[in-house]
Amino acid sequence: MANADHARCTRNESVSVNDTPRIRRVLTLRDLLLYGIIVIQPTAPLPAFGVVDTVAKGHVATTILIGMFAMVLTAVSYGRMANAYPTAGSAYAYVGRELSPHLGFLTGWSIVLDYLLSPTIGTIWCSKAAMNILPLPYFVWVIFFAVLFTLINLRGIQATAKANLVLTIGMTAVLVAFFISACGYLVGHFGWGSLLSTKPFYDPATFSWPLVSTGTSVAVLTYMGFDSISTLSEDVVNPRRNILLATVLLCVITGVLGCLEVYAGQLIWPDFRSFPDADTAFVSAAGRAGGPFMFHLMNFTLLVATVGSSLGAQVGAVRLLYAMGRDNAIPRRFFGFLDPVRNTPVYNILLTGGICIFGSFFLSYQVGAELVNFGAFIAFIGVNLAVIRRYYWRGASHALPSVLKNLLPPLAGALVCGYIWWSLRSPAKVVGFCWLFAGLLYYLWRTRFFSTPIQLTSHISDE
Repeated sequence: MANADHARCTRNESVSVNDTPRIRRVLTLRDLLLYGIIVIQPTAPLPAFGVVDTVAKGHVATTILIGMFAMVLTAVSYGRMANAYPTAGSAYAYVGRELSPHLGFLTGWSIVLDYLLSPTIGTIWCSKAAMNILPLPYFVWVIFFAVLFTLINLRGIQATAKANLVLTIGMTAVLVAFFISACGYLVGHFGWGSLLSTKPFYDPATFSWPLVSTGTSVAVLTYMGFDSISTLSEDVVNPRRNILLATVLLCVITGVLGCLEVYAGQLIWPDFRSFPDADTAFVSAAGRAGGPFMFHLMNFTLLVATVGSSLGAQVGAVRLLYAMGRDNAIPRRFFGFLDPVRNTPVYNILLTGGICIFGSFFLSYQVGAELVNFGAFIAFIGVNLAVIRRYYWRGASHALPSVLKNLLPPLAGALVCGYIWWSLRSPAKVVGFCWLFAGLLYYLWRTRFFSTPIQLTSHISDE
């Protein structure tokens, strides 16, 4: 999700500079898939591996597949709404236009929680991984990475698509090396039969559906950023077909690859209770399979990937806050301020940097990831309901074909996403609902109890 913000911000800025009357449709289905893979990153499920493994008691592969089912249903809805609003590209816009401006604002407010905490969990993970390289105290690394992200974004430096492509190729090469090491370790210690096992999917000794559901509520972090494809609607050849198809295929590819990665990790380290540190558990599994070299290679690879992801996440949070401030949805004097020298929203950058430090001291990676997903799943539920409203409720026909196409898939998506959302642990739900309640109170004050509703514009198009 974080690199999605980076790539989309770059694209939006380049388009704004170009004064040509029309964007040429040049992107194919293959181009969209490559873009989506770069955005999500091939290593997406690995930072959360240990947390999910511990919560779900060894069923990480199952949580990845359940999350894939929910995301595929939601991807279909995003694809259909991208056809209806090709320049909007955000959950808040879909919900606000199809359901209610009030619900649209609360959806946008929930997205703010998602965006603000994404760089925070990145800071937490980077700090834990850096301690494997240089064992300085945790708080030193937290301050280092939070300040690093803030200073880089204050200078306005952005990663290019070419750099992201090189990074993705490098991560893929490391994964290939890991799979080779994993196969060698398993065959050498347990024989060829050890490569095939059902325990990563279902172990009767530890399986618990409520725990697997809770694990899934964290594991879906793997797929964050899949909706970025919808922001390219104006650039795509045959967008009505390719946007929807690419979004669905991206979720399937991410889910299958992620399932293979965590499946290997679980076979290498079957005891979910014995990780040295759950936050960097996959690094430990890689080290068991390939020795110190693979440990440090995987640790460095995931550290670099998370640094890039966190930089992009902070950019996305800053742009979202600035856009809402510019619209005066939140106080314009602070959030809509641009530094006249750097031409950057300095206050927002400093604020998000402070949240990274503060949040990293008081939140665990798991709680932060759950809060990110709390906000994201509100958006996913809203998009599915928006599809029902537009294509079924307001449609010309309510006959069986319309039910099968326009009602059942988005309804299933909303229900599955709602179930996963509700499976979040109680602390995350309490904090999440407090955040929503604060947003509701602000909205009531800002609109004078709905008498002057806030009209969010298409500037906020990065979710």
